[in-house]
Parts: sequence; structure tokens; C-alpha cells
Amino acid sequence: MTKLTYSLAMCTRPQEIYLTQQVRELDRIAIEEFKVASFSLMKRAGVAAFKVIQQDWPMAEHLLVLVGTGNNGGDGYIIANLAWLANKQVTVIQVGDHSKLMGDAKKAYDEYIENGGVCSIFDAQSLPSCDLIVDALLGSGLARPVKGEFEAVIRLINEHAAPVLSADIPSGLDANRGIPLGIAVIANVTVTFVGMKLGLVIGTGRNYSGKVIFNNLQIPSEVYALMSATCHNIKLAELHSLLGKRNADAHKGDFGHVLVIGGNAGMAGSVMLAAEAAARTGCGLVSVATISQHAGAALATCREMMVAGVEDVRDLDPLLKRATVVAVGPGLGQNQWAKNLFARIIEFDLPMVVDADALNLLAKDPLQKPSWVLTPHSGEAARLLKITTHEIQQQRLESAQAIQQQYGGVCVLKGSGTLVASPDQISICTAGNPGMASGGMGDVLTGIIAGLLAQGLALNDAARFGVQLHAQSADLAAQDGMRGMLASDLFSPLRKLVNAS
Repeated sequence: MTKLTYSLAMCTRPQEIYLTQQVRELDRIAIEEFKVASFSLMKRAGVAAFKVIQQDWPMAEHLLVLVGTGNNGGDGYIIANLAWLANKQVTVIQVGDHSKLMGDAKKAYDEYIENGGVCSIFDAQSLPSCDLIVDALLGSGLARPVKGEFEAVIRLINEHAAPVLSADIPSGLDANRGIPLGIAVIANVTVTFVGMKLGLVIGTGRNYSGKVIFNNLQIPSEVYALMSATCHNIKLAELHSLLGKRNADAHKGDFGHVLVIGGNAGMAGSVMLAAEAAARTGCGLVSVATISQHAGAALATCREMMVAGVEDVRDLDPLLKRATVVAVGPGLGQNQWAKNLFARIIEFDLPMVVDADALNLLAKDPLQKPSWVLTPHSGEAARLLKITTHEIQQQRLESAQAIQQQYGGVCVLKGSGTLVASPDQISICTAGNPGMASGGMGDVLTGIIAGLLAQGLALNDAARFGVQLHAQSADLAAQDGMRGMLASDLFSPLRKLVNAS
């Protein structure tokens, strides 16, 4: 018995993210055009997964490996073989018609059996106790709801007490949309291969994939050069240079003037969160236009702001003429006051960030502008596209693209795996945490993006940078706990991150 030895580099956040058909094409190019043996790739996948097992569960002595009949099952047999050779207790259960094993998967099975391994057939009753479950049932090519034995075994996996490692993708998860196809394995760790699948990092896919580790299986970089990724992971370090170094004689007029408009009756907090976020991001001046009854309270909240009570659109014109960027929507409401202000704002040719009730007003009377960043959550996105929130969550990538195409500018579709869609690029933010599910977080994002626009960043750069700053600030704030985290808790880490180099 000869142990396999490979040196395989791991990466938890690759920049390029692909759809299933693209990963399949990368695989084909590597095998057919660069002559990388397909069974060699399967072995490398098994080694990569087993290495993670050794690192994350070094005390796991009994592995339960559940295998399907395709290449994903072949990965499982490689993992089982490696565990067997490492003198661990291995229980392998085949799900599906064993006679369908063929090609590389059959070869992996044969090697495992030749080395003394044993395989049993799933009986649909229960799963044995173990230290770790390896899910190698269904691969990324799955396109229909899970039924029969596979549905039964996935249900048993999710009810089991042992942690789960999924090979390539949690079985049952749609690799493109990040939704379960009826049912999906809930993994603690997913080791994915060749290309990072969008479904692992978007929407509800993150609930199923757990910690995601990527391995390119030593596929030559030239292979990836032949395939454009669907979207790119935003990396903060690559965006800091856009702000540039401040000159010694810099003054507030050098860094733009943000006008934040909103704060209808009872909603002064929203507009002030956005305003302070813009200031904390580094713009030179921030003005707030709100209803008159909120002006005094707003000034008490943040003395650095200029606050104007606006009752009529004529009161708004002088403020718009001084501003370089507008942020509209936080606490705006949808009454006649809000409608009048929004109608006036869009007549001005200023870069703007449009959020919250301003998006709802836009949905009622659609128009297209090239100079704005729209920041809808799924409910607002549904109203913009006149479909349901469920449909938005089922097709987040397509929805972000559709909003951008219909309304112009840049669309930031907020949520788990926030997407930033510009005319020529899709970016994704995989930072952030559930502690952000609290009031005011969207207002802070609006202010951050506006503050970056005021400092001269292009729409797409400001949107990508702002989304990443927002999410990573929340991750730093969450170090004290996610429960009870407030939107204003982001201001301190935000200031640190925006000044990082």
C-alpha cells in the first residue's frame, strides 16, 4: 500500500468566482488541452479534503464516508482510502446504484477495495455513530430536486450529531444560486475544487456550506487565463490606494460635500446614521436635509453636521447647489413631502446613493440614470423589478444585473453575499455576519458609499469599497458578540479600516 503525497496549497477566499458550467469548462481545458490526467485531479481532490480533516479534526478516528455514484463519490472513495491507509476506522456507505460507478469513480473505488477497504449499501434506516461525516454524495452538476435515497440520507446527515465535511459542495445545494434543491447537507466545512462556486458564498448557500476552503488542484494558471470569472471577491487591500495620500496642506473642501436627505417624522436616526457614516469615511463636509422638527435633535446627535429643516423643495435647492454628492432615502418616507423632494433631487446631475424609501419611490415611477448607486435589500429589489422577494432570493445574481440594466448606474444588492453590479463587472462581498441583521445597518452603508464618492471615487469603486468596509467593520465589531450589535458600533472600526494601508 503506497500513500499518496501531494503538496496542495489552500485558499479560503479566492478572488475569482464561477458558475457551474464555467468550472466544468475549466476542468475540460485542464484535461484535454493541458493534458492533466482526470484521475490525477480526483486524487488531488481527495488529498486536499483529507488534509483539511487532519487539520480541523485531528482527533477524529472514525470517519463515515457517504458516496454517490458520480465523480463526487469518487472523491469520497479517495478520502476513504487515505483514511484507511492512515489507520483510521472507516465506514463507507454507497448511496445509489453501485453498478453506475464508472470511469475515475470506479477506479477510485477499486483502489479502496484493493487496499482492504469495505463498502456497504445504504439501507435508509439510520447512520452509525462516528467522529466525522464525509459528504461525497452529489456534485455541483445537480440541477433537479433531490429525491429518494439521497433525500433520505441527507435528512439523516442533518440529524446526526457528528460534524460534516462536504467534498466540493454540500450535496443538494444549487451551485449557482445557493439554494437547496429540496434538501441539502448542512456542512461545517466545504472543500471545493477547481473553481469557487457562486452558490457557496451567496444567499442561503452560506448556511449550508459552513467554512469554505478552496483548492485549485494545481491546475496551471494558464487554464484560468482562458476563462473570465462570473464575479470577483472584493478585497479591501486592493481598494485603499484609490483614496490616495492626503497632502499636508489639505482642507475640508478637498474631500467633497455630502448632502444626506431623509429623516421624516419619527425617523431622524436613519438620516443621522448615514450622515455620520459619510463623515467617518473621510468626506470633508456633511449636510443633512430633514423635516424642521428634527433639525435641533439632529444637531445634538452629531455636532459636526450642518442640519437644515426643509419643508419645501425650494428650501432644498441651495443645499443641492453646494453639495458634490447626494445620499437620499434613509428615513425619507413616502408621503408628499418625500415625493416632492425626491422628484427635485433627480433633476440635479449629481452623483447619488439611493436607498430605502427613495428606492420605493423609484419603483413606483422608474427611470434610468448613469450617476447613481442603488442599494436595495431583497424586498426593495423585488419592488424595483416587480417580482417577489422569494424570486429575488432564488436568483440574486440575475436580479442584481437586471436592476443595473433597467435603472442604470451601479446596483448593490444587499444580503448574504452582497453583490455589486456595474455595466461591465459583478463583484461579491463575502465578509459580514448575522449581527448586521439590525436596524440602521443599511443607513450606515449608504453614508459610507456617499463619503467615498465625495472623495472622488468612481461609482463602482465607491460601491465595492463601501460594501467591503461596511462588512469588515461589522466583523470587527462582532468580536464583542453579534447579538446586540448596533449600526453605530461600526463607526470605530470603520475609521480604522478606512485609514489602513
